[in-house]
Amino acid sequence: MRFNRRLRWAAVPIAATLVVVLAGCTQAQLRGFLPGEPGITNHTDRIAGLWTTSWMVLILVGLITWGLILWVAVVYRRRKGQTGLPVQLRYNLPIEIFYTIVPLILVIGFFAFTARDQAAIEEPTENPDVQIEVFAKRWAWDFNYLNEGPGSEGVYYQGIQAQETDEAPFIDYEQLPVLYLPVGKTVEIDLESRDVVHSFWVVDFLYKKDNVPGKSNYMYFTPLEEGEYMGKCAELCGEYHSLMLFKVKVVSQGEYDDYIQSLVDAGQTGTRGPEYNTNTNQPGTEAPAHRE
Repeated sequence: MRFNRRLRWAAVPIAATLVVVLAGCTQAQLRGFLPGEPGITNHTDRIAGLWTTSWMVLILVGLITWGLILWVAVVYRRRKGQTGLPVQLRYNLPIEIFYTIVPLILVIGFFAFTARDQAAIEEPTENPDVQIEVFAKRWAWDFNYLNEGPGSEGVYYQGIQAQETDEAPFIDYEQLPVLYLPVGKTVEIDLESRDVVHSFWVVDFLYKKDNVPGKSNYMYFTPLEEGEYMGKCAELCGEYHSLMLFKVKVVSQGEYDDYIQSLVDAGQTGTRGPEYNTNTNQPGTEAPAHRE
């Protein structure tokens, strides 16, 4: 009788697990509820795979752990009429080895797969098709399209922070800085800062990296799907951090060339580099002279 009761309690978590598995998963669930769609860049599927696989392993470990806890709590609970302490068990060498080795294997596995995917994502692209310098500034973005325009001296775009409005959605999205990228072309982005630490984050690209004063960081990827994607600063950088928004437009090569030409026609040739930085505390810069 006691054995049958134990089987009944063991069947409950197993049945619940089977119900969840057999119910199937939506596309959002298969991607771990990450933003965006599959295949937006050459890295997004890799990132989503690492994320969802990690959670599957963690959920499995959690189910086993919770199941064992419930099993012990139910099967070995104090019965009516029982007194004193139950039999004390300790120094069980096989169990101690098990609960030491298994977490160690999990940690090593998470580290190995993360290091593998990070190395692939961070691998520099030789001779990228497009090179762009992104300068973060409080509280907007400047984009230098290198090797473009007359004499391949570059063209630039200077953005302003998001403009607030009185009506929903309370932001004028038409005035946000826009970064144009050609679809299917390899891209190298040089991340710089004009003042404090910012963070360049295109949400649907599932990757972000900091803009650090006095240090160049780089991102390498290939956009694979045309569309408009929202970006933002992901590092608290001051009073108007929430308004440090931008958009990325992935367009055809023809549209990209037309946009570059529009910057040339507007006289926005050359680049706007570190000479416009406002941080005067970096090595090699001098604070403005004090006025009496």
